[in-house]
Amino acid sequence: MAPVTEDQVEAVRALVAAIPPGSVRTYGDLSSEVGLASPRIVGWIMRTDSADLPWHRVVPASGRPASGLRSRQLEKLRAEGVPIVDDRVVMKSARL
Repeated sequence: MAPVTEDQVEAVRALVAAIPPGSVRTYGDLSSEVGLASPRIVGWIMRTDSADLPWHRVVPASGRPASGLRSRQLEKLRAEGVPIVDDRVVMKSARL
C-alpha cells in the first residue's frame, strides 16, 4: 500500500462525516478528492478508523456492499431512505 499521511486519513474521515443521511459516496469518490493512489486505501482507512463515522454511507461504485457487511449496511441505508433495488444502492439517486 502507498504511504498514507495522517492528514489524508483525517481528510477521508472529514469527508465521510460530512455525508448526509440518505446519501452515499464511493470509495473512489473519496480517494480522488483526497488524492490517494487507490480507492482501496479508503477501504483500509474505513476498516481501521471509522467506528465513530457513518461508515455505511461509503459504498463501492457498483452500489453493492461487500458481502460481509451487506445486510447490516443495507439495513442502515434503508433506514435513512437511501433507494435500494435488489440489494444495490441506486447510485443515480443516492450518490453525492
